[in-house]
Amino acid sequence: MRQIFAAALAATCVFAAPLTAQERLALGATNAQSSHYAYFAALAKVINDAYPDKYQASVVETGATVDNLRRMARGQLDMGLITTSALYHANEGIKTFEDGAIESPLLWAYSLAPQNVIVRQDSGVTSFDELNGVRFGPGQRGSSTEATSQDVMGTFGIEPDWVRGSNGELAAAIKDDRAIGFIKSAVGTEFDALTTDIATFTPVQVLGLSDDQVSMIQEQLPELSIVDMPGGEMENSGPYKTWGFMIGVSAKPDMDEETAYDIVAAVMADQVEQVTAFPVLDGVSLADQTLAYATSPLHPGAIRWFEENGYEVPDRLRP
Repeated sequence: MRQIFAAALAATCVFAAPLTAQERLALGATNAQSSHYAYFAALAKVINDAYPDKYQASVVETGATVDNLRRMARGQLDMGLITTSALYHANEGIKTFEDGAIESPLLWAYSLAPQNVIVRQDSGVTSFDELNGVRFGPGQRGSSTEATSQDVMGTFGIEPDWVRGSNGELAAAIKDDRAIGFIKSAVGTEFDALTTDIATFTPVQVLGLSDDQVSMIQEQLPELSIVDMPGGEMENSGPYKTWGFMIGVSAKPDMDEETAYDIVAAVMADQVEQVTAFPVLDGVSLADQTLAYATSPLHPGAIRWFEENGYEVPDRLRP
């Protein structure tokens, strides 16, 4: 009797066990108050809904790009939010990552961050050279905008009298005429809310890059992208060029090809969750945007998805 009961219990246990064990995926985002955290929460849902028996994805609150890259290198995260400029530095082992390269392959990029050079119209400044020695903000203290602004201005041999602070502090300095302007990320191809607020009460002027400056950035700062902007009445400008970087998702160095392929396939198929969490993506092709503006190699699994779906992957994005 005991043998029959044991056999029945064993059979029940085998029947109740899952057919496959779910692979846990930790997604490193940023602070929970950020709209990018909401985007990563949507990603977790997209992955879990697409592969309910294969993956169990969850979001981890982190210190954003650099923290995510270092945690992925240690195997603490499977994928994470990055800026394409910082990812390039990590892959190359330069600047912040001089202590050691991190070969984190890109999966896709989702948000373009053009960097607008904004000055008060009444400052009379109409070119980059005229920023030499004047009070000007490089962007929020500690941000990627600040770091890339300093790199670009250094490349041009321009040394403003930098005004440091939070975005709010820099905006107040511009309104009070204690600084003639600052550099601020756009939302898509339009002013963000803070720059719009400044421009509503203090007419501003956008400074665009010359052809020579575009060439200098492409040659000396290949981690940055050149972005064509439409301009407009608020910008007091016709079409112009500026630099920018993408915000995207990269993988831990040893993520296997199948997992990367599955994740990219699920993300590219989703038409609802990502746009709901991050409305600026409405009408945006993640695939086209990634191929146009990314500056670091894609994961082989991502490349396989792009090629299977008819996209041509440029040589600069191949490992």
